[in-house]
Amino acid sequence: MIDLPAELRGRPFTALEAKAHGITRRMLQGPRIVQVFAGAYRSVDTPDSFDLRVRAAILVLPADATLSHVSNLRWRGYGPVAAWPLHFSTNAKLHVERRGIVPHRRQGFLSSSFVRGVPLLGPDRTFVDAATQLSERELLRVGDWLVANKHTDILDLRAFAVTSHLDGVQRARRVAPVVRERVDSVRESDVRWIILSSGLPMPEPNPDLLDESGQFLAKGDLVYSSFKVLVEYDGWHHERDAVQRQRDHLRRELLEAQGWRVVVVTAEDFRQEWSIAWRVYNALHQRGYTGSRPRFGR
Repeated sequence: MIDLPAELRGRPFTALEAKAHGITRRMLQGPRIVQVFAGAYRSVDTPDSFDLRVRAAILVLPADATLSHVSNLRWRGYGPVAAWPLHFSTNAKLHVERRGIVPHRRQGFLSSSFVRGVPLLGPDRTFVDAATQLSERELLRVGDWLVANKHTDILDLRAFAVTSHLDGVQRARRVAPVVRERVDSVRESDVRWIILSSGLPMPEPNPDLLDESGQFLAKGDLVYSSFKVLVEYDGWHHERDAVQRQRDHLRRELLEAQGWRVVVVTAEDFRQEWSIAWRVYNALHQRGYTGSRPRFGR
């Protein structure tokens, strides 16, 4: 049984590194070492993780390989995308296929920056790249998240979508105009997508709500100021938290007393998403909206 050097524990390493520490190729096939990818290894007591696999892939890919597509998003902290397989972009031609790594050979210069020691393509390009893998609804989530978390801003995101000619750009161009600032959760993005895709007008995300004297009342989720209609997503964590539930109850009473119509959307409502659009439409219609009724299946 080999005693793996401390320098090789807690991180991925190559066969060349192992050899430098006296580890033979036969030892690499033993029970104390796990192959992550062809040519990259970890000790059996080093936990497998997305982080470790990304760093292992970098060891065996071309020097210009850059984390891209949904893998790039996950590394930045966006959770609702697949962790596996890993996506990398490179200008080089790969001669060895590695299970679990999807290489994207690109023609132009790959402009990257390092985040926690890993090279990443920029957020605007990643938005377009991810459009080849995600639906328009999922892409709206991504755009809202990138902007809310200061990875980019709306103007840069839209400008890149307009001027680039990459795969995925047509979908990106459809979604970029409806990306907004100050979106707090993916469920808020989902509610907005349901509203927009049904043909209803765009609500404003998370503005300050003021009374007639200009005093602050509350911050709204999705707001139609001209109709005084507020659409709010009430997540499961609010439903389980008695203190938050009471706070929300008093807040809504205050808003209703000030003339606001509040439409509350919960997780259960997503079982019949068409009903969300109809409830928003009915609230708007009661306040004077004369536009078309919701349309589905477009």
